[in-house]
Amino acid sequence: MKLLAPSILSADFSSLAQQIRYVEMGGADWIHCDIMDGQFVPNITFGPLVVKALRKITKLPIDVHLMIKNPDNFIQAFIDAGADYITVHQEEVIHLHRTIQKIKEFGAKAGVAINPATPVNVLSEILFDLDMVLVMSVNPGFGGQKFLPSSINKIKELESLRKSKNLNFLIEIDGGVGISNIKEISAAGCNAFVAGASVFATSNITASTVELKNLLS
Repeated sequence: MKLLAPSILSADFSSLAQQIRYVEMGGADWIHCDIMDGQFVPNITFGPLVVKALRKITKLPIDVHLMIKNPDNFIQAFIDAGADYITVHQEEVIHLHRTIQKIKEFGAKAGVAINPATPVNVLSEILFDLDMVLVMSVNPGFGGQKFLPSSINKIKELESLRKSKNLNFLIEIDGGVGISNIKEISAAGCNAFVAGASVFATSNITASTVELKNLLS
């Protein structure tokens, strides 16, 4: 399973509906939403109201990545707004099993993200409960950053754990993904690919989406 998830962090919000249409025409699989609060990361983006608006203009699954303090306080609001996947950060959540259970009880798929400096082994006790693991391949907070090559080894490690433990969680990558590295990332075992600037910051959004999808096929 190879899924392209364009991140609206890099989209033009003055014509968001049209931007979504462009990636749909290109064959995008999910829409990725980077939620930042200016506390967990040094940037502020948007909240449930934008996700609710997205739900009205697309039938694609909405993949919400919570880069925020106290994400438990906002899980229901984002799911009620239309999120299909909710991913929280291992570095922020104190009672991770409880948070994952809460996400699932509200009807969404549950993921955990790890920052570049966080090793894969911190997830050893939670992998059995996850629908997805998100590997951050940049330090979170801003779009358009350069991909950190060490992320490839994390994907390979997760792929090995997935096989050895007979699990089926998805592996997602976020940060610096583009035409120059998406095939290598895919070969390492990644399933879902968040692409922001490499889609929305190009002159032809649909063509860029098609090109990335073709590289994954």
